[in-house]
Amino acid sequence: MKKNGRKFSANDRIILKSYETVIEGLANYLGSSYEIVLHSLEDYAHSVVRIINGYHTGRSVGSPITDLALKMLEAIENGESEESYISYFSTNRQGEPLKSTTIAIRGEKQIIGLICINFYMSTPYIDILKSMGMNQYLQLQSENFADNPVHTIPAAVADARKTVESNRNILPSLQKKAIISILYDQGIFRIKNSVEIVAKELGISINTVYLHLRAKKKEEA
Repeated sequence: MKKNGRKFSANDRIILKSYETVIEGLANYLGSSYEIVLHSLEDYAHSVVRIINGYHTGRSVGSPITDLALKMLEAIENGESEESYISYFSTNRQGEPLKSTTIAIRGEKQIIGLICINFYMSTPYIDILKSMGMNQYLQLQSENFADNPVHTIPAAVADARKTVESNRNILPSLQKKAIISILYDQGIFRIKNSVEIVAKELGISINTVYLHLRAKKKEEA
């Protein structure tokens, strides 16, 4: 072993290179709250050969291996870990907590590289879901906080209108009926003077609102 790295064979370099696709796939799956680093042990001074989301620790390609990564490597090689990986907690330069894993990559005769995965633990949970592509499944429900029904009902109407108008399966002629149905399911019509306020917001008569409400109740009967 060289003082500042390990002697690699041509096959060792091919093996290590093949892991670039692995960490790219992991990063795509796990999202931006994870920093994923591929280290080459051929040159400790410039060990980072691929890094994704490096802003969590301020590193880039060409950065040296860390003392902690070397410590984890030593633990793996000395048998302190029964597997070829070890998990632990650490911090970045700002002292923010990270949950980390170091995974050894074995070449022909020795460990030739490391995959280090660092999870930024201060990431808001909602951001984790978004970064994993959960937007299409995540339907956040808004709650209208108001101190007066006069304010609550128009806000509820606006939300229902937005939902209905974004649904291409609802014909324009049936949109107001659909809005009233949503408001009914939400219990809006239990509020005093709600029928009058909804009628005004939708630009229809009070009788029309009652007509749709009767139809809704009849459907449920």
